[in-house]
Amino acid sequence: MLPADGTLHTPGAQGSSESPAAAAWARSTLTDPRPPDRKGHPLRVAVIGGGPGGLYTAALLKRLDPGRDITLWERNPADRTFGFGVVLSDETLGGIEHADPEVYGALRRAFVHWDDIDIVHRNTRHTCRGHRFAALGRHRLLEILHERCRSLGVDLRFGAEAPDPARLARTHDLVVAADGVHSGTREAFAHVFRPRITTHRCRYIWLAADFAFDAFRFEIAETEHGVMQLHGYPYSRPSPGHHPSTRPSGSRDRGASTVIVEMREEVWHAAGFDAIDTGESVARCAKIFSDALGGRPLKSDDSAWTTFRTVVNERWSHGAVVLLGDAAHTAHFSIGSGTKLAVEDALALAACLDEQPSTEDALTAYEAERRPVVASTQRAARASLEWFEDLSLHLAQPPRRFAFNLLTRSRRVTHDNLRLRDARFTRSVEREFGCPPGTPPMFTPFRMRGLTLRNRVVVSPMDMYSAADGVPGDFHLVHLGARALGGAGLVMTEMVCVSPEGRITPGCAGLYTGRQAEAWRRITDFVHTRAPGAAIGVQLGHSGRKGSTKLMWEGMDEPLDDGNWPLVAASPLPYRPGGQVPRELSRAQLTDLREQFAAAAVRAARAGFDLLELHCAHGYLLSGFLSPLTNHRTDAYGGSPQKRLRFPLEVFDAVRAVWPGDRPMTVRISATDWAEGGTTAEDAVAIARAFAAHGADAIDVSTGQVVADETPEFGRSYQTPFADRIRHEAGVPVIAVGAISSWDDVNSLILAGRTDLCALARPHLYDPHWTLHAAAEQGYEGPGAVWPAPYLAGSRRPRTGRTDAPGPRLGLGG
Repeated sequence: MLPADGTLHTPGAQGSSESPAAAAWARSTLTDPRPPDRKGHPLRVAVIGGGPGGLYTAALLKRLDPGRDITLWERNPADRTFGFGVVLSDETLGGIEHADPEVYGALRRAFVHWDDIDIVHRNTRHTCRGHRFAALGRHRLLEILHERCRSLGVDLRFGAEAPDPARLARTHDLVVAADGVHSGTREAFAHVFRPRITTHRCRYIWLAADFAFDAFRFEIAETEHGVMQLHGYPYSRPSPGHHPSTRPSGSRDRGASTVIVEMREEVWHAAGFDAIDTGESVARCAKIFSDALGGRPLKSDDSAWTTFRTVVNERWSHGAVVLLGDAAHTAHFSIGSGTKLAVEDALALAACLDEQPSTEDALTAYEAERRPVVASTQRAARASLEWFEDLSLHLAQPPRRFAFNLLTRSRRVTHDNLRLRDARFTRSVEREFGCPPGTPPMFTPFRMRGLTLRNRVVVSPMDMYSAADGVPGDFHLVHLGARALGGAGLVMTEMVCVSPEGRITPGCAGLYTGRQAEAWRRITDFVHTRAPGAAIGVQLGHSGRKGSTKLMWEGMDEPLDDGNWPLVAASPLPYRPGGQVPRELSRAQLTDLREQFAAAAVRAARAGFDLLELHCAHGYLLSGFLSPLTNHRTDAYGGSPQKRLRFPLEVFDAVRAVWPGDRPMTVRISATDWAEGGTTAEDAVAIARAFAAHGADAIDVSTGQVVADETPEFGRSYQTPFADRIRHEAGVPVIAVGAISSWDDVNSLILAGRTDLCALARPHLYDPHWTLHAAAEQGYEGPGAVWPAPYLAGSRRPRTGRTDAPGPRLGLGG
């Protein structure tokens, strides 16, 4: 399998001998053989599947207790395997070293180590160094595990189908189902495991070359039929005396490499691969990537074109039966985690069986320990998979930024990580982006119309529910003022409502009276006077069917106990079952609403806001028109996507007409409803294009909260792929939001070209000075992060603990 992001964990960074896998194993005290198991006799174990996960589980369980009766069934002969090279991370190797030094030693002797990644695109090769990874042939890995199992006394039965798993469960204390992505065991108990299997949009074929690449290689081929990509890495040594880091000419004379060729399904069909046999496919792939291969042929091991299947199971165990490896979960080959996950599953399962009082408790502990790790890996793998599916979006990027984008595609490898591995490469990407020397990407300015933001950090709109009759008070002054003082380039208000009926709660702020506008003017004056360089924006919206509810901390989305006001929406559909049913807006009411938005925009301009954002997301009024799940109208404002867009665009045009021409306008949208039949990523691109055509200067790309029964795929930076797609397909600047929490994430997303600005919410609640602290932690003191004069004494992290160094000469009186 390929290493994560084309890399393995750098020792001392994410992987070491004290890895989680090693720690799990270290809990087992490999001393004397274990006493008889809980039922009074040695554990009888059946293992289904002779891949690395099944073999290693058998070896570990037998090593822990030689008295255990362990039988492994594998349908293929002992010398038959699929695939060529296997990559294991330092983290996984640390676990193996702790668990079984003999296996570790054999692997170490067989591994070949590499440091460089080559990315070849449009006849240009970019090399990034410092990515240590180790690989060996899959045949050799299995031989090592076969030998270890036999030496320990495991009964290996090759060329034999395992008995029915239900039957095995009656005759054995434990049944380990390591029977792969097409697991028969999983299917036999599908009603319990409840698998979800997703088939993706690319075809790929697993091949090999009879020479060793001198680096991990990604190569992009833009053919007449579409984009194809090669993933290649060595797994056996090149010619004697060759050291990979020297990269001499002629280094491909001996050794072997794994080569995976991948392309979108439609490209595969257009190129005719669906109409030719494997032999001709292999020859054609070798011709397409002849430069990478040096004109050498490729070979197949009965490989066939296939599509990747992501496997997720609701449960991993049923009675004495437990799923392991690809039977339980899969992660796309582009982050190289299949064998790694299976081996780490084996380590955790063996440790849990050793330390828990019963098999049932052990299987519960195993799943609890492994599921979060697997979920995180699957999120990264999904991000990587989708990046390659949408590879064509990024082809026009400047070459070094394209390489950086590819390397950071899964969000596990970051700007700071690459800077530590290869500072020279990272500096070259920063220069191509336009960063002045010593300036992190997040502190480069960004211009929209007459507004230049001093950096790329936005304080995301956050409802505070603390206004009285829609009037912002001292709380809002302190809340927004503190974050402006904290260094962000743009501070956004909460959703400011255009009418009393447009509020979400009684505590929501508004801009429907002159008194409210005067209160906002007090806040904007503070920001412009006391936080020079900071900009402040207002988000205008209307709650629609999600209004007349309690304050968030009293019961989010719950209707008021009394004092409710009538709701309006695109269609008469309550947000939650049993909730208040809104009235469907009439033509006359649509006109009134449009005028309310325009009037609020006039007040916002007079109040001194630098930017205005129209809230068309999260199921509020304008969002309700955009989604087919919430707009069931049959008139000119419902039906087709163009008709659903009509009213939000009318509102945008009315606001843009009264908003000063030199001040930018943005639009927040929900790029997906996270619900079947709702807004899709393709719809979001069309929506963004429409707003951009009407004059939107940027799209603020959020997701969800449109329907109550959504099923979002939460995770780090989980919404940024939608922003990335809109940026490249619609050709409009974007603001990325959603679980962006570190300055390293911000730098990575901006430098990769996935977004123009990053909006953060919770990090700014935790630390109002988040941006200034990010500058200090990166050693940056330039114009993108200016500390207010009264705070200069705190612009460096305070020292902690005893020190004999002289104290600071600048003191604060008190």
